[in-house]
Amino acid sequence: MPGLLEIVNLVKKYKTLTAVDNISFSIPQGVCFGLLGPNGAGKTTTIEIIEDVISPTSGEILYKGKPRAASFREEVGIQFQKTELLSWLTIEETLKTFQSLYHKSSAIEDVIEMCQLNEIRAQYNDKVSGGQRQRLFLALALINDPDLLFLDEPSTGLDPQARHNLWDIILKIREQGKTIVLTTHYMEEAQKLCDDIAIMDHGKLIARGTPQELINTYCSDCVTDGLRAPNLEDVFIRMTGRGLRD
Repeated sequence: MPGLLEIVNLVKKYKTLTAVDNISFSIPQGVCFGLLGPNGAGKTTTIEIIEDVISPTSGEILYKGKPRAASFREEVGIQFQKTELLSWLTIEETLKTFQSLYHKSSAIEDVIEMCQLNEIRAQYNDKVSGGQRQRLFLALALINDPDLLFLDEPSTGLDPQARHNLWDIILKIREQGKTIVLTTHYMEEAQKLCDDIAIMDHGKLIARGTPQELINTYCSDCVTDGLRAPNLEDVFIRMTGRGLRD
């Protein structure tokens, strides 16, 4: 059965560099799919191709079994790590502005409630905390009631409390049946949120499975301190190495 999203023999080359090296995978509907990899692995390039931000050198992206049409951008939501917002608009005004860009949208009140923005809806964009700002970015990605949601390292830079709060919201979004594509450097985040995970390195897919399947397959013999079981971070280090990537 085809997935909501099909990536077929995807290649992206920059002169002598092959950033994405002939990868294929499918993302079923209604799951949280994690694409993981060290810096320079090719995951960001892959996501940008899927989002239709950049073009591939070769390969095909199928959405709902067909090549992406003009309607694709109406049906996806993207939460970027950083988005420039107008400082003289309030949270609610910003949401209404983005809502006006789409033919179909969620109700403002529903998005504000989902992303826990009610107490700050009248605050200006430049007066909110880091955690509040990330919840606003998530709300903007949800404003068009997308079928497919891209979250690019959504909790980067947040303190533990704000990070866990954001995770709770993402879990609620997943419970609504939306398909989520998540990139993150936090293995705890991926293990908690993702139903399905692919790991990339050097432009290739090197592992695929549920968090527990990856642990069982690649790290059943991982040596820990004896106080915990192997986890996804142990898998990631074993698969990609300990060397620092720029």
